[in-house]
Amino acid sequence: REWTMKTSIVFLLCISVFPGFSQGRVVGEDETGFAECNVFFPGQVPPEGFTEPFHVKICQQYNKEPRFATLYSTKDKIPLYSAFKYTKPAQNKEENWLVEPQIDDPENDLHEMVHEADIIGAVANLGANQALTSDYVGSGYERGLLNPSLLNEEDFQMATYTLTNAVPLSPSLSKSWHRDIARVVEQALVPHCSKKDHLYLLAGAIPSSVRVKGKVSVPDTLWLAACCDAPGGWSLGLVKKMNDENSLADLMVGELEKQLLAGVHLFKGNCGGDNQSQEKTEAILQAVGQIRSGEQVGTSDNQEAKDSGLVRRVAAIIATPFIKLLELLIYVFVELVKFVFYFLWLVIKRVGGTVLDGVYSLWNGVVSYLKAISMVLISIPYDVGRVIVNIFLGFLQIVQDVASLTYRILRIPVGFVLHLAAFPYHSICAIPSVLKDVATGIGGTFSLVIDATATLLHGFYYLAGYIVKRFVPKASSDD
Repeated sequence: REWTMKTSIVFLLCISVFPGFSQGRVVGEDETGFAECNVFFPGQVPPEGFTEPFHVKICQQYNKEPRFATLYSTKDKIPLYSAFKYTKPAQNKEENWLVEPQIDDPENDLHEMVHEADIIGAVANLGANQALTSDYVGSGYERGLLNPSLLNEEDFQMATYTLTNAVPLSPSLSKSWHRDIARVVEQALVPHCSKKDHLYLLAGAIPSSVRVKGKVSVPDTLWLAACCDAPGGWSLGLVKKMNDENSLADLMVGELEKQLLAGVHLFKGNCGGDNQSQEKTEAILQAVGQIRSGEQVGTSDNQEAKDSGLVRRVAAIIATPFIKLLELLIYVFVELVKFVFYFLWLVIKRVGGTVLDGVYSLWNGVVSYLKAISMVLISIPYDVGRVIVNIFLGFLQIVQDVASLTYRILRIPVGFVLHLAAFPYHSICAIPSVLKDVATGIGGTFSLVIDATATLLHGFYYLAGYIVKRFVPKASSDD
C-alpha cells in the first residue's frame, strides 16, 4: 500500500510536469448537461431521453480544453454516443489509448484520463464499469471510434483515442465505418453548411446482447446524426448495420430517434424544424447516394479530370520513396523522443522515489521524536503528583507507627497498676462469697451425716423386721 501511494504521487507529479495528458472529466449529477462540453450540442442542449442510472456523462478534454462529449453506458461498457464538431481532416497519428479512472472509482483523485498500465493497483475495481484493452486482445474485434480520429486534427484527434469513445468492431467494419463517415462529412455535409463551426455531429451505437468476452457489448447498429444550426440549416441521419458493412442508409432524424430509446430527442427544436432548407437536404441526400454507390462527389467525367488524376498518380509513384523515407525519419524521431521521455520518466520515478523515501523516513522520525517528547511532558505532572501522594502516605504511615508504639509502651505499666489497685477490692469482695461457700459446705456435711444415719437406721429397721417376719410365724405354727 505504501508503494502504491508513492507511485501515485510520482505519477501525479509527472502529470503536472508533462501537460499533454488527456482529461476525461465525469460530469456530476448536480451539473447542467455536459458542463463545459455543452458547446458540442445545438443551443448547448444535449439529447433528451437517455436517463438510465448506468448512463455516465463524460466531458472529453485534452490540454485542459474540451474536445468532445460522450454518453457512456457502464452496463454495456461502450459509448452510446459521442458529440463533436467538425474541425478538418488530418492524417492519423500514433494511437495512444487511455481509460477513465472515475468511472470505476468515483472517489479516486485522478480527474484525467490515463494509460491503463499506469494505474493498475492505484484504482479500485478497474474495469468493473468500462472496457479495457485486455477485453479486445484476441477477441477478433478492434476498438472502433465513434468520433473518428481522421475527422479531427491535432489535440482534437489525440483526445479521440480513449476507450470511452470506442466500440467493438470487426477490422473490416471499422475501416468501412470510418471511411464512409469521413466521406459523408467532408463531401456531403460540410459543403452544404454555411457556418462550418455550427455543424454539430452525433455518432452513436445501439448495444446488442452479443458481448466480447462476456463483458463488452457489440453494437447492433452504428448511426450518425448531423445538424447544421445556421440560416438555411438542415438535419440528417445515417445508419450502418453490423451485419452488412457496405450498408449506409440515410433517414430523417425523427426516424432515427424511433430506432433509439423511447422518448429520445437528439437535437433541440429538431434542429430548426420547419425552417430547414429542403433544397440543401435534397442535395445532401443526392451526395450521400453518390458516396454509397462509390462515386466521387462533385466530379465530372471530362478528360481534364482524368488527366489530372493520371498526373497525380504518376507524381505519387515518384514521391512515394521520398515519402517513405520521410516517414521513416519521422518514426525514428518520434521513437527517439519517446525514449527520451521514457528515460526522463524513469529518472523522475527513481529520484522521486528516493526523495519520497527520505521525506517519509524523516517524517516518521520527526513524528516519533515529537510523540516521545509529548509523552514525557505529559507524564511529568503525573509523576510529580504521584510522588507527592506517596510522601503524604508515608508521613501518615510514620504517624500511625509512632502512635501504635506509644500505645504499646504505655499499655504495660497502666495495666499492672490497674490490676494491683483492683486486688484489695476483688479480695474483700470475695470474703462473703468464700464464707457462704464454707457454710454451705458445713451444712451439706451435716445434712449428709444425718441422711447417712437415717439411712443406716432404716436399714437396721428393715433387717430386724425381715428377721422377725422370717422366724416368728414359724415358731407359732410349731406350737
